[in-house]
Amino acid sequence: MPDNKANRAPRDAQRINVNEDYEIKYWTEKFKVSKERLIKAVSQAGVMVEDVKKLLSKG
Repeated sequence: MPDNKANRAPRDAQRINVNEDYEIKYWTEKFKVSKERLIKAVSQAGVMVEDVKKLLSKG
């Protein structure tokens, strides 16, 4: 089943999908980072929210 684009929260709250604009919007607002920083963090830490959160908290 495809993602519901009208839904503002991610479908899987444990993973970040940087291929979906609505997820990028959600996570950039949640972490208060730019799109570029979020994508970089996901490429470094992987897609798991906790791993990205730890990386972003380091600065």
